[in-house]
Amino acid sequence: MLSKAHENRLIRRAQRGDGTAIEELIREHQGALYAFMMRLSGRPDVAEDMVQEAFVRVIKNIGRFDTRFRFSTWIFTIARRLYVNHMQKHRPSSDSEAMEFWASDSDRPDDVVVADEKRDHLRRILDVAVACLTPLQREIVTLFHHQDWSIEAVSSHLAMPEGTIKSHLHRARKRMHAVINSDEELARKAEEVME
Repeated sequence: MLSKAHENRLIRRAQRGDGTAIEELIREHQGALYAFMMRLSGRPDVAEDMVQEAFVRVIKNIGRFDTRFRFSTWIFTIARRLYVNHMQKHRPSSDSEAMEFWASDSDRPDDVVVADEKRDHLRRILDVAVACLTPLQREIVTLFHHQDWSIEAVSSHLAMPEGTIKSHLHRARKRMHAVINSDEELARKAEEVME
């Protein structure tokens, strides 16, 4: 992770047209942004498109970025707006399609170590549970739990009161817990993972 000072130096160089600085900024934020978009969309093709378009917008508008703010927040905001626009233009997949996607089996061999199996089970359980959330809940859970944003940062990013963010997190966790417990196989796998 880049220090704020180093990131600001890169941004200033990028604002002067330094391609190497732009590449380093993209490399630094690409993985986290893709993970965020995957959690929101549930589709690799959409996530890739949104990330690519977000970075195109960043490059075009880098001169307007104010280094007093977090660069990652700016990128995530751009990507989120692109995704919202995309969702308005295209019919979202049905809940059952999303569930099938998130619950699909991986191509991993059967002889993986127990720790990897547990991690894989946990990832699937969480993916199924997250897929059942509303888009807003999914975004809040992703930012808070997967991107390690503070309540204050999520609140600022979404322009919502901190209490509202906490309420959404509480409801989202409750809903995820209910989804996991309502499916015998998921509940069994969750118990195995926790052993």
